[in-house]
Amino acid sequence: MTCPICAKPSDTRYRPFCSKRCADIDLGKWIRGDYAVPSEDPEDAERALDELDRPDGKPH
Repeated sequence: MTCPICAKPSDTRYRPFCSKRCADIDLGKWIRGDYAVPSEDPEDAERALDELDRPDGKPH
């Protein structure tokens, strides 16, 4: 198995990553929302727009 971030061989301590650095890069991508599943559900779009309109920008 290769690391999904840099394609080096994975290390069992950090599987599926090769190092803590690559694991941290992946975590950062999750936190930033880089990994998102697109939705075609109109309610999801409305909910996202409502959250953008909220003063604190947080979901209810």
